[in-house]
Amino acid sequence: MNKSVFTLEHARRLAGDVWELILEGDASAVTAPGQFVNLELPGKFLRRPISVCDWTETSLTLLVKEVGAGTRELVRLPAGTRLDVLTGLGNGFGIGAAPEGAVLVGGGIGSAPLYGLAKRMLAAGRSVQVVLGFRSKEDAFYLEEFAALGLEVRAATEDGSLGTKGFVTDVLNGLPDCRYVLACGPTPMLRAVHALPQITGGQFSFEARMACGFGACVGCTIETRNGLRRVCKDGPVFRKEEILW
Repeated sequence: MNKSVFTLEHARRLAGDVWELILEGDASAVTAPGQFVNLELPGKFLRRPISVCDWTETSLTLLVKEVGAGTRELVRLPAGTRLDVLTGLGNGFGIGAAPEGAVLVGGGIGSAPLYGLAKRMLAAGRSVQVVLGFRSKEDAFYLEEFAALGLEVRAATEDGSLGTKGFVTDVLNGLPDCRYVLACGPTPMLRAVHALPQITGGQFSFEARMACGFGACVGCTIETRNGLRRVCKDGPVFRKEEILW
């Protein structure tokens, strides 16, 4: 974990209540896709945990969904705002454990860390498939960015306005070679994907309310087959076989 000051370069609305933020600063502590950062906001007691979409040594790309007063203020901060940020938090996805042709599965804002994951898997010479779920076409984001990596995104929307009508599980059921997934999204989605009989392995990134973000408060503990685990410290990514629902 590293604590440093980042400068907000820009913020732009992607779709509905989802924004892209670019922060400039020392991002060397970020070592794996699926890790997150914890931002301190002016006048707020608790930091805000945000998953890392992409990064370089000197910048962070964060996709932020407005869910309350804190994130609403964050996405509207002016360029040049300096933010105190904890970086390198959590354990991310293990690229080496994923077989060839693994499927990246995202739901809503949970799609964010899959972009950086896809970039690094491709850089490692690994082929991937991408399945993303949204409420509607108007809520979809980063489809062009995934396409720019040379990837076809199979989308599912609840109202059928984009891609398959339904959920990511409906798309996965139509993929003949879907055996291993790397997934991030809301708990109901993760549970449904985990329950698919054809999925024999995978890595699941959990969302949870976090106070400290580095395991001290034990506020985000979940039960696993290996006992109690903290989402912020031991996760947020857990192997399929250790997850209990």
